Amino acid sequence: MKITKVEPIYVDRYLLVQVHTDEGLVGIGESGALGFHEAAYAAVKKFGDYLVGEDPLRIEHHWQFMYRAFHFRGSAVMGAISAIDIALWDLAGQYREAPVHALLGGKVRDKARVYHHVVGSTRQELVDNVKGAKEEGFTAVGHLTPFLDEDRSKPYFETHVAKIRNAIDAVAAYREAIGDAVDLCIEIHRRLNPAEAVQLGLGIEQYHPFFYEDPVTPHNFDEMEYVAGKVNVPIATGERFTSIWDFAMLLRRYSVQYIRPNVGLVGGISGAKKVAAMAEAQHVGVVPHNPLSPVLTAASLQVSAAIPNFSLLEFPGRTWPSLLAQRVGEDEIVEGKAEYDGHGYLVVNDRPGIGVKLRPDAAQRLPYIQRAIVTRLGTDGAVIDQ
Repeated sequence: MKITKVEPIYVDRYLLVQVHTDEGLVGIGESGALGFHEAAYAAVKKFGDYLVGEDPLRIEHHWQFMYRAFHFRGSAVMGAISAIDIALWDLAGQYREAPVHALLGGKVRDKARVYHHVVGSTRQELVDNVKGAKEEGFTAVGHLTPFLDEDRSKPYFETHVAKIRNAIDAVAAYREAIGDAVDLCIEIHRRLNPAEAVQLGLGIEQYHPFFYEDPVTPHNFDEMEYVAGKVNVPIATGERFTSIWDFAMLLRRYSVQYIRPNVGLVGGISGAKKVAAMAEAQHVGVVPHNPLSPVLTAASLQVSAAIPNFSLLEFPGRTWPSLLAQRVGEDEIVEGKAEYDGHGYLVVNDRPGIGVKLRPDAAQRLPYIQRAIVTRLGTDGAVIDQ
C-alpha cells in the first residue's frame, strides 16, 4: 500500500487532512493549531511532497522524518504533523480492520467520561448552563470561567479585590447550583499573574474543583511550579504544548496533576500516547484538550480508551466559548460521530480506524470561516488575556 495524496481540507472553522492510498483507503485527521490553520495547511502540503509514494503503515518513521527534517517547528508545523499522524493511524486501523485503540494495546475502558463546555456572558447564564449540563446527564462541566465569557471588544477593568472576590463568588454559585453531583473544571485561560493565581486558588479550595486550569501562562514552567506549590487544588495545563519535551519539563517539576495534551497539536496519536506514558509514571491524570471538530473527538477517544491514567475528555458543547456563536452539528461534518450515552460518557466503539468518515460534501456545504485577529484590551488600552 502506498500513499497517493495528502489532502488538507477546510471545513467550517476546522482544518482536516485526508491521506489517500492506492488501495482506496482514506485516513482522516485534524490539526489543532486553531488560529493558524492557513500556515498548517501549507505545512501539510509540504509534508505531502515527502509522503506521496511512501508506505502509510510506517507511522513512527514518518513522524520522526517530518519532525526532524526542519530546524523550526511550532504550532502550525506540529498541527500539520499531528493531523497527518492521526490520518495514518486511521489508515492503519482500516487496513487491519481494527479500531486504533486495538493497535495501541487494546482498550482499558468501554466508555470515556467527558466534561461538557459551559459558557455564558453573565453569571446567571453560566449558572443556568451548569444546571442544564447536569440535566443532560453530564457529571463534569468545564471550560467554565469564573470571569464571564464577555465580548472581547469591551474594555476590561476591575480592582484587584473585586476581581478575586467576584471570581470566588462565581465558583461558589456554580457549586451551589449543582451540589456534589457534578465536578467543576475551572478554566482561567492564563489571565492571572502568579500572585493572583495563588489568591484565587486558595479562595476556591473549599468548593473542591476537579482542576484549576491554566491559572498562569503555561510556557513558564517555574511560575506554574510556584503556583502549584502554594495552592491546594489540582492544576491542569498543557493545551498549548506542541511537544513531548514540553510535558517532560512540566512533569519534572511536579507542578501539574492533570495534563491536557491536544492530540491535534502534540504530535497526533503517536505524541499523545507518549505524553500519557510519561504522566503515568508520576500518577498524573490525562484530560485531552478537545475543543474542535468531531474528527479530533474521535481521535482523542481512541487515545482515552487505551491509556490507564485517563481522567476526563473535553467534549465541546453547542457554542464556541470565545465567540458565543453556535457550532455546526457534528452529523453535518462526519458519519459515525462519537456516541454520548446520556450519562456523562462517550461510548468507545470498535469501528476500524478512528471510526469517523468525512461527509463527501462537507467542504462545499460548510465553507471555511477564518479566525479573526482579536484580543481584549483593558480600559487603559493595554492588552490583557481572556
